Amino acid sequence: MPVPKRVAVLADSDTRWKWGALTARRLAPEPHLTGFLLRGRATPTARQLGEVGVEADRLTEVTCAEFLAEIQREAYDVVVLALVGGAVQAVLHGARALWPDDAARPVIVTGYVGVVYEKLADGLLLRHGADLVLANSRHDAERFRAVYEGVGADAGAVTETALPFLDGAPYESAGSRAHTVVFAAQPSVPENRADRTYLLRRAAEHARRHPDREVLVKLRSRPGEHTTHLEELPYQRLAEKLPDGLPANCRLVYGNMGEVLDRTDLLVTVSSTAALESMHRSIPTAVLTDLGIREALGNHHFLGSGCLASWDELDAGLLPKGDPDWLAEQGVGAGPEAFTAARDRVAELCAREQLPPLAPYYTLTTAPGYLPGILARHHLGPDGVPLPGAVRPAAGESRLRAYLRGRLRNAARGAYRHGVQRVAPLIRRMGEL
Repeated sequence: MPVPKRVAVLADSDTRWKWGALTARRLAPEPHLTGFLLRGRATPTARQLGEVGVEADRLTEVTCAEFLAEIQREAYDVVVLALVGGAVQAVLHGARALWPDDAARPVIVTGYVGVVYEKLADGLLLRHGADLVLANSRHDAERFRAVYEGVGADAGAVTETALPFLDGAPYESAGSRAHTVVFAAQPSVPENRADRTYLLRRAAEHARRHPDREVLVKLRSRPGEHTTHLEELPYQRLAEKLPDGLPANCRLVYGNMGEVLDRTDLLVTVSSTAALESMHRSIPTAVLTDLGIREALGNHHFLGSGCLASWDELDAGLLPKGDPDWLAEQGVGAGPEAFTAARDRVAELCAREQLPPLAPYYTLTTAPGYLPGILARHHLGPDGVPLPGAVRPAAGESRLRAYLRGRLRNAARGAYRHGVQRVAPLIRRMGEL
């Protein structure tokens, strides 16, 4: 059976690039990996990509229409879509328009970058139509199939795997105390100032209570950068406004999460996927209950994990350990064999001379009031064909014109981020007066 060699990954944020690129390497050993970053509000910066630490043979920023032109022009074996649901749906319909009949086309793979705790039906149905929809655990695979079968859609694409970045050396305890405590902050959970300030204050207080410990607040992005979710209230700015500031043994850090976990004795978070990375390595892990166990926070996903705890309990010395049955159900601790079924399926599809056209559940018949808007946001018509002007011809464009277009695009993105982080919160606060 032929091994896929040419793999393209389209991602729209730093975390999705990490998932997509690592997934590609799991599906195709030693692939020629071409990376594409979908142009938008969360397009990662060079610093963010360097922090992720996953490189491609080539990396290009594109629009949806430009990516479709690329996969039509180049003979890729596999395309991994590491995108939000709406963007996945747009690419699926665009690919269907490219290959409306049986054809020699790439195998299309998609999935989720981490814990799926919200918009389950919406996100899944937007991903329906790919050749493989990867589920990161047995628990997710069962839920995914139930959603598809519940609407009468084919669930055959759902394939159980594991998160591709669950690796790293097993934790070796340095004693009964946690010498390095890491609070893994999230861009949008919780989302209001009071709750985010509370969590930062408790991390600082924990450091003051335990001067023998180093407390690291692990941040995903710097002010002005975006990741998978918008961050309107960066912890960097909240730290500047703490009445007593941060103690000497508590500081803000960046970097690759795997490298941070190498020196972690206790991982604390609200609901970050970092908790699964930590549990995979048997590092004591606490999923905070201070703000309640609520769907809006995502910590309800960890019910039964044995890791739900409060800052008060951690201050008193608690070092939570994950429940083995729960961990197995969530795909935590799975080895390389977790990708065997997906690898075999991809290889089997690549061996075929032709593949049938993609068949997303959403069509102009099933969702006539929803689908056209999704496609239009990516400059595609209702039939999935790029709208006039959506693809700019590369040939003939002067360097000056390309330079000016890039500068204008960056300026527009900066203005958007300023509006999200500064103007929008101010307007909301004024509205609450």
